[in-house]
This record gives sequence, C-alpha cells and structure tokens, in this order.
Amino acid sequence: MKSWFVTGSKGFESLELKEVPIPELGDTDVLVRFHGSSLNYRDLIIPKGQYPFGFRENVVPASDGAGTVAAVGSRVTRFQNGDRVMVLFNQGHQAGVPTPTIVGTTGVGGTVDGCLREYGAFSENGLVSVPEHLNFREAATLGCAGLTAWNALYGLTRLTPGQTVLTQGTGGVSLFAIQFAKAAGATVISTTSSAKKAELLKKLGADHVLNYKEDANWGETAKKLTSGGLGVQHVIEVGGPNTMAQSLKAVAMEGVITIIGFLGGQKGEKQPGFLECLTTHCVVRGILVGSRLQLEEMSRAIEANKIRPVVDEKVFKLEQAKEAYQYMWDQKHFGKVTIEIEE
Repeated sequence: MKSWFVTGSKGFESLELKEVPIPELGDTDVLVRFHGSSLNYRDLIIPKGQYPFGFRENVVPASDGAGTVAAVGSRVTRFQNGDRVMVLFNQGHQAGVPTPTIVGTTGVGGTVDGCLREYGAFSENGLVSVPEHLNFREAATLGCAGLTAWNALYGLTRLTPGQTVLTQGTGGVSLFAIQFAKAAGATVISTTSSAKKAELLKKLGADHVLNYKEDANWGETAKKLTSGGLGVQHVIEVGGPNTMAQSLKAVAMEGVITIIGFLGGQKGEKQPGFLECLTTHCVVRGILVGSRLQLEEMSRAIEANKIRPVVDEKVFKLEQAKEAYQYMWDQKHFGKVTIEIEE
C-alpha cells in the first residue's frame, strides 16, 4: 500500500510517500481502508518541528481519516466488514478526563500512525461509526476539529438554547462551533478579518460578525451585542495570547473560555494574567480534542440535525499531500482541506 511518513523536521520536504506492507491485525484490531482524510494545523507544524507535544520519528501523518472496514480481528465485536468508520484522535481517550499517558502516547498522526495511507489498523475502541448522510471526506473532518468544537461547547458546561457563543476566525473548529451552536438554538458572534469571509460566516449562520482589523476592542463590542450586555457564555479561543484579552472582555460571569489553539503565536504583547479570571468571574479551560464517548454523541447530533462539515472546494489526491499541506499553510482555504484516497 501507499503511505506517507514524516521523516524529519525540515518542513514539508520531510514528508515522504513510500510503498509498505498492509498492517497486520491483532485480535481486537480493525483494518480500515481509508477513502478520505483531512488536515489540521497540528499536521502542518509536526514536519516543521514546531509541535509542542509528543510525536515519534517516521510517523504516518494526519489524525483525521474515514473509510470502510476491510477486515477484523478474531475478538472484534463492535464492527464488521463494510462498516463506515472514522478514527478517534486520542485512541486511549474513551470517556471522562484524559490522563497524561493517553495524551502523550495515543495521539493519531503524532505518536500513533495516522491516516495519510491506504490502509490502517486500529483498536476497535479507537473507531466510531460515520454519520449516514456524510461522504468519507466530510466524515474525515470530524475527529479533530469537529470533536474539539463539541468538547468546547458540551464538555464542561453544556450549551443551552438562548446562550451566546463567540467564535474566532474561519478555521475548522470555529466553523463547526457555529453549526453546533445554531443547531442548539444559540446566538453566534464571530470575528474575522475580511468582508468576504464575513459574508461566508453569515451564510453559515453567524448572527453577528465583527472585523477585528477594524475594531480593536471587538471583545467589548461582542459583550454589548449579548442579551442585557451580560456577555458570552462560551468563547472558542483559537488565537492565543494576542486574542485572550478581548475574549476576557467578552465573556459573561460564569462563562467559559475554551483554549484550543494558538494561531496568533504562543507569545503576545499584552498577555493577561490569571487574576483576570477572578476579576471577570469566568472559567478558562484548555482542551485537547475529546473522548470516544463525546465523538459518538457528536456524531448522533450531526446525523439528527443533518449538519454537513464545511470543506474547501479544492480536493487533493493522496499523492498530492504535500500540495495540500502548502495550500493550507498559505491560507488559501475556507473550511477543511480534504484529501481523497482511492475508493
């Protein structure tokens, strides 16, 4: 079979496509024939040597993948040949709070071989059924960005109708958060940097869109837009230190700011301190994707509400993975960048 590997940390040139044997199965393993994969920011920075968490040499990249079951081990009970499945990001995170071992050793595409290949072997507990109305490329966007957004909105305090959600930018997690929030009957305030992207966010369901380049105090503006000016109950914080100050200005008392990334860099000019959580009476929470239980719950909600992930119009083949990486790195995409693997 064909499989990509991360062979170094010198950038996308460290990605190499090789011919290797199809993986062998253990008694509780499932062999997945991949038909779709998608990229996340994490995938881009691993071959650049910038990923702050663990990954091993010569790992197969990409945490996200979906396909059909091609074979099962003798003791597998959850799946059978022909089932449509997607991969769980942290293979060991089944439910509840993850452990350092789970986070450090079971991340697909980091410490566990990922999905940029034709076949992959995974524990039956590391797979979840695909929503029936989605194709494989759409399903392949759910395991990281989709689940992270779901965890942000439902993992600590559950989103309820009438609340307000603040999203930042047009990355995968933010777009999923908009869709999940609207399905739950919430109001959505989104930030972006251009009028074109603002229109796309409104089409997706955002009730208010703020241009952060035109409004430096968008956090205060967002708070004024909420019911009674009391603030936002859920903030999806993707920018990092440079946007946290505004997120703190937007959040309501007892609201939750969920940190899921640092697209604006790991250091900021005006980094707020921990005491700001006290003065704003809010919770600031960091997450790393979510559990199998949450992925199953999210999958049911996606199916019930017929939600379709936002995918970029450009589709790449498996052999074009390097081009896909560069395309996303150059920020030419809107929605998830997907890779088609032969049917």
